[in-house]
Amino acid sequence: MNQPVIYNVTQRTQGNMTNQDPKLSSKIFDEDIEKEPIRDGFGKGLVEAGERDPRVVALSADLTESTRTHWFKEKFPERYIEIGVAEQNLATVASGLANYGKIPFITSYAVFSPGRNNEQIRTTISLNNVPVKVVGAHAGISVGPDGATHQALEDIALMRVQPNMTVLVPCDSEEAQKATIAAAQHDGPVYIRLAREKTPKFTTQETSFEIGKAQIFFTPQEDVAIKAGIIACGPLLHNALMAAKAFEYGGIGVEVMNLSTIKPIDKKAIVAFAKKVGAVVTVEEHQVAGGMGSAVAEVLSGEYPVPMEFVGVQDMFGQSGTPEELIEHYGMGSSSIQKAVEKVIKRMG
Repeated sequence: MNQPVIYNVTQRTQGNMTNQDPKLSSKIFDEDIEKEPIRDGFGKGLVEAGERDPRVVALSADLTESTRTHWFKEKFPERYIEIGVAEQNLATVASGLANYGKIPFITSYAVFSPGRNNEQIRTTISLNNVPVKVVGAHAGISVGPDGATHQALEDIALMRVQPNMTVLVPCDSEEAQKATIAAAQHDGPVYIRLAREKTPKFTTQETSFEIGKAQIFFTPQEDVAIKAGIIACGPLLHNALMAAKAFEYGGIGVEVMNLSTIKPIDKKAIVAFAKKVGAVVTVEEHQVAGGMGSAVAEVLSGEYPVPMEFVGVQDMFGQSGTPEELIEHYGMGSSSIQKAVEKVIKRMG
């Protein structure tokens, strides 16, 4: 993977699935690719959403700077409410505002919201189907030194089982900005999952985003036969892309899908993808049980079963360490993704 590369995504068409050029960064496989926290994209998107619609308001549980809500607060102080360390109130106050015509964004660490206030989100937001946008920051193992108590690894599972709730997991800061604006325009509750650390910024302003739509981000060159596919979400999508590029060097084709909307899940695209690649590896920075991989398996088990492997946290809590150390320790680095792909290919015979 240290070899110089020329970025090339070949457009292909098969059946009813057309892969459009996703217009990704030309430096996607370079070591000097720009990095930016995904939460920064949310903060920028929230300000833009506020500029577009005066109904947008923001609430935080004493974590404005950490969640990047402070940019909205500075721009629209009259549309910001500080709740304090009271996440249950954060949800219920937002529900009331939504019932009176506002579009509230509530922000905290994901372990606290939707972790601590899950019942209030369920009862006052999802059940009532009001347009509150729940923003869970510092999600996943890559929070690092904060340790297990602050590493949300269950939040996708908590949110995707709630009726009416849309679940978004943007892959980089650029997509997070688009997802935030789209969430503000969506008529219903939304959960947006954000990472803390700087991660590669590999989508661009030209990369499309639509709630409920998956995208192919990497297809090997025409002379490389496709043997498997990776479906990934969040910042680990970049690791998946690096793994797929490494396979291409060895003459093995691995296609990569960005599944940034976990719910409503793009069933049509996932089934078409499985039919094309034959075997699937899912990659997420979350517990394997109940997460994005489980959602994909639910689709394929009923529509088009294929061999699958699941990359994620395997029924464990996190621990303190650097983000890079933890990603490797819990088997979510590019090399671990490659091993999962090799395993699923062997199962194909």
